[in-house]
Parts: sequence; structure tokens; C-alpha cells
Amino acid sequence: LGTYVAILADLQGPKIRLGMVEENLPPLKKNAELIITTKELLGNNEQVYITYPAFAKDVEPGDTILIDDGKIEGRVLTSNKKDKVTVRIIHPGVLSSRKGVNLPDTNVSIPSLTEKDHEDLLFALENGAHWVALSFVRKAEDIIHLKNIIRKHGKLTKVIAKIEKPEGFRNIDAIIDATDAVMVARGDLGVEMPVENVPFIQKSIVTKCGKKAKPVIIATQMMESMIEQARPTRAEVTDVANAVMDGADAVMLSGETAMGQHPELVVKTMSRIINKAEKEDIIYNRRHVADPKSRTFLSDAVCYNSCNMADEVGARAIMGMTKTGYTAFMVSSSRPRAAIYIFTNNQEIVNTLNLLWGVKAFYYTRLKGTYETFMDVQEVLKGKKLLQKGDIVLNLGTMPVTQPSRTNVLRISIIE
Repeated sequence: LGTYVAILADLQGPKIRLGMVEENLPPLKKNAELIITTKELLGNNEQVYITYPAFAKDVEPGDTILIDDGKIEGRVLTSNKKDKVTVRIIHPGVLSSRKGVNLPDTNVSIPSLTEKDHEDLLFALENGAHWVALSFVRKAEDIIHLKNIIRKHGKLTKVIAKIEKPEGFRNIDAIIDATDAVMVARGDLGVEMPVENVPFIQKSIVTKCGKKAKPVIIATQMMESMIEQARPTRAEVTDVANAVMDGADAVMLSGETAMGQHPELVVKTMSRIINKAEKEDIIYNRRHVADPKSRTFLSDAVCYNSCNMADEVGARAIMGMTKTGYTAFMVSSSRPRAAIYIFTNNQEIVNTLNLLWGVKAFYYTRLKGTYETFMDVQEVLKGKKLLQKGDIVLNLGTMPVTQPSRTNVLRISIIE
């Protein structure tokens, strides 16, 4: 394909489910009582097994219990704090095997990174995943714990925090500071919280991530009608376009491509919507301001102001040199109209940066002096027909270029 592809490993997280239940059960009745137990058994309309061992210990009377994406809703009446909880059915439905359970009012004690997740993480690291997504993140410590494991294995894999629970949104500022990127996972989020809150949560997270230069992904039900239909609904088109205009770095498909009838068509359709949205002025030139209290204040100021300058002079491109990818994160978050070309001598970073909006990364090892390197990367881009004579360009880098340091050089020039 002649391109670099970023691989994302999505960890399942502590998904709580019912056990097996009898087939062809009649619907539960409103106000009926249902016993949910941690003792394994074949369930029926009187009692069912739940896979979460600490369920009876964690829930309190009045807590909401949602089964099968909220199709069945109940309220906790009593718990023996050991193995049995009695629930009153508020919104009835039909019980079936292995359906998911959500506990929006409960602070569950199960860790975000389960034993299975740990095994899957090691597999992902061994096989070169560039990003790892942690499900049901509730606090910054969940992200820090995962990053420590990755670091112990000598990897540079970046972490995505999936926001799916109310507790995660309540702690969103600390989570954004701790993580490398965020995914707004609207499926479970829309079950765990009132559905009318989801659009505002999405916009809030996208705005906060933009200010912190953290990429953000919008996921779930973006083009769901195309699982079966050949055309999206107008609401779905608007949803995708709005995500782009709000500042999302990526929009994610799931069922549409995993089990849909038109996987190639849905990707092409979404791509057309994105390309049209990115022609709108509203998405460009965010003009972030560096925080004087930040330890990265000087390099942040250089990166942000390169974007402001690029806009003012009509630059064709911003070219950055990076060892960690940090420069790319900062420049991308500002949404310059200029193309963003990033050069790095770290092959893993080349792939990783594909998640970032507007960034095209290149593997580059011919580091010389700062000025010589700037001139050389311009020649590389001219050779690839990405620059031509007369283009105004900005170079970002460090001086000296061969030493580990944050971005401290900004140069503007005209291609000869």
C-alpha cells in the first residue's frame, strides 16, 4: 500500500455479564422481583447468575441495574453483601444468555485492567501494537498502572483511555493528563448515563483534549444503518461531520465493518463525509496558548506559534523533527491549514502518529546539523512532489539536532 498503518489493540476490560439462562423465557413482569446471584446456575425469571464476584458487595439499595444495553432495567432492593441481590424490575424485557450488565450508580471494585486484559496486553506488545485502548477507565490511576506495565516491557506503545462510565467523565481532566489519547465510547456511555447527556459529554471531552493536545476518537453507532443499508441516514452524516468540525482526530466504525453487508462502501462513504467537513473554515487554526506553568512551556509556545505563523504567511507546510512524537501532537492539535510533515528516526513513532489529525510521518535517519537537516528534509519532500519552488515552509526542530531535547527552533523559509 505504500503507507504506514497504526495498530490499535482494544482491551476488553471488566465486562459484566449474565450467565446462561433457560431458552424461550416469557418476558419479565413489571415490579417482579429477580434474584441475581454470584453462584453459578442456569437462570430463569426467578434468579440469574452474574459473572461479577463482588456484585453483592458493591451494590447498594436503590442502585440501577441495566441488562442487555438497558433493555431491562431494575432497582436493587436488598443485598446480603455476599452472594445474593434482590432486584425489582422497572422496565421489563426478555432475559437471554450472556447479556451485558451495566451498573451506572455503583462504584465497582473490579480493576479496569483484568487478568485477561493483562494476557492480551502482553500479546499486543509482543506483536507490535502501536496503541492500546483501556476499557471502562474510571480514574487516572488506571492509565498510570497500564503505562507502568508497558514501560516495564521496554515498549513505547501509547495508551488510549476509553470513557464509558460516569466515574470516568467525572475524573476526565486527570485522565486526559495521564493518557496519550481518549476514545468517547458512546455505546456503554449511553447506557450508563442518560442518553441526552451523551452529545454534551462528547463535545466537552473533544474540547478538553484539544486544549491538552491529546488525540480523541469518537466511536459507536456512527453509521449503524449501513450494517444493512447502502446509504447512511441524514442524522448519521451530520453526526460524523459534527465530530470532525468539533475537533475529533478520528471517527471509528465497529459493527458497520465487523458484520455489516457493505464494509468497503461504509468506509468510502465516511471518508467522503470527513473530506467535505475538512473543507470548512471552522475546523482550522485553533490558536492554543501555551501554559506558562507547564514544564514544556517553551517548546509548546514554539509549536503553537508555528501554526499561528503558518496561517499568517500562508505557509504550504510545517515540518517537524521528533524523537518521541511530541511535536506532532502539539502541532496537530492546533489544526493548521498547512500540511504537517513529521520526520523521526524511530520507526514505531512513524506508525503511531497516523492516529493524529493531519500528520504525515516519515522515517528519517540522516541527522546532521540542524540547518543541514532542515535543508535535507525539504529536498526529501520536493522529491516526493509535496513541495515546490516558491512554497513558504516552517521547520521545527532542536539545536543541536542530534541531542535529546524539546523543540526549541523555528525557521521560516521559501523553497528554492
